[in-house]
Amino acid sequence: MWVVLAALLMSTGGLFIKMSPWNGFSINGARCFFAVLVVGIYLIVTKHPLKFNRWILLGSICVSGTCLLYSVANTLTTAANAVVLQFTAPVFVMVLSAIFWKRRPTKLQMVSCAVVIVGVVFFFLDSLSAGNMLGNLLALCAGLTYAGVFLLDDLPDADPISSVFFANILSAVVGLPFVFRETDFGMAAWASVILLGVFQVGLAYVFMCKGLKNTPAVTASLITGIEPILNPTLVAIVFHETIGTLALFGAVIVVSTVLIYNVCSARQTT
Repeated sequence: MWVVLAALLMSTGGLFIKMSPWNGFSINGARCFFAVLVVGIYLIVTKHPLKFNRWILLGSICVSGTCLLYSVANTLTTAANAVVLQFTAPVFVMVLSAIFWKRRPTKLQMVSCAVVIVGVVFFFLDSLSAGNMLGNLLALCAGLTYAGVFLLDDLPDADPISSVFFANILSAVVGLPFVFRETDFGMAAWASVILLGVFQVGLAYVFMCKGLKNTPAVTASLITGIEPILNPTLVAIVFHETIGTLALFGAVIVVSTVLIYNVCSARQTT
């Protein structure tokens, strides 16, 4: 449920980014500044000790990279393109787990990932080729770094919430100089980055870290199949980016597969 809540909050990213008049670097720097405050308050309230080592640094780079790449990609291509290419993460999770942890994916995991990817392809089949090539490439790279986010809890001496805290500091330091070059500081600009920072990044990653304590990485990455459905749907409702018949068919495939996978996985462990 924590991962589901995280996915729901993350799915607002495309909508709020499209609302902002700023460039991707500015948006990411400002939202991560507010996210630092949220995660910092969580650390203080829960009295969670802040840790740092090379594995936490690696996790920070993954989280920071995902935030930056996705933010910039969303300003260069459609919300649908950005999220579908980022959602290659489950495949990267399985590959990285096999390479570094020698974990052979189960048949259920391989079939579920394959079906989810097919569903996502259907969801964006008619829009993928229309997107900006650089934006699409950055979103695909975000899929790789996003896979690292799901593996945060598997790293030696890892502390996911510490990785998230330092990641947001890194992103804020990199992005805030771009904010000072912006010229539009109206209500829409500030409202979008505050909402992004507090909910779409700050609380979302707090929930994700809590969920990863009891949820396998592949399972968590599959559960976030909610995001590529809700994200472009919200953008379509507000900004009238259309969703066709194939997209609806893909939505059914993704949601159904995630639900079936979790039911089957739960039965196997009982």
